[in-house]
Amino acid sequence: MKVLSTPTNLQILHEDNHLIIINKRVGDIVQGDKTGDIPLSEVVKEYLKHKYQKPGAVYLGVVHRLDRPTSGIVVFAKTSKALSRLNELFSTRQTQKTYWAVVKNQPPQPTDSLQHFISRNEKNNTSKAHSKEVPGSKLASLDYQVIQKLNAYWALEIQLHTGRHHQIRAQLAAIGCPIKGDLKYGFDRSNPDGGIHLHARKLVFTHPVSKELIEITAPTPQDVIWNAIG
Repeated sequence: MKVLSTPTNLQILHEDNHLIIINKRVGDIVQGDKTGDIPLSEVVKEYLKHKYQKPGAVYLGVVHRLDRPTSGIVVFAKTSKALSRLNELFSTRQTQKTYWAVVKNQPPQPTDSLQHFISRNEKNNTSKAHSKEVPGSKLASLDYQVIQKLNAYWALEIQLHTGRHHQIRAQLAAIGCPIKGDLKYGFDRSNPDGGIHLHARKLVFTHPVSKELIEITAPTPQDVIWNAIG
């Protein structure tokens, strides 16, 4: 999977003195990993370095991550003060996170709350959603509602209440609704771009310094399926 973002094609949703919010493309990694691919954090640093003509190193704090095959909102901190406060907001769930997903099969209910216990398999980088607590598992909670029927698929809006590894992917697979393109969780074929139809659509939080309410909505990627949601 190729890294798609460069300093010149970043989709910037918000920027001020303390933070910068990016609409991540499918295929970008937020932070460096064993692949050695250039992460989005370094691309954003390069953008800031050129924009503000900074001669030295650029400070940028990674607040949270999105899975590589997903798209949508990613928040970075431009100051250490903002980073520590944003870390607190995210870790204590003082944020409202809304995702969109396109799934195979009609969900059991048009709207529902899902609670599972998520266990992670480090070896193959997957998670499993269990109906009951198992050793090493953590409680995972989300609400979903069907927002549109799309020919062979269903579009869901998801309110995320916990932030477990691959949580949305594992929980939707557990109710028989794997996300389009998500081979790891039971979808039967990959998407052409190697991504999955999961998008971090909206984020609401209190600005870590100014204390104003920040509400960000990220446009979905341009493809036939996403474009059909209206």
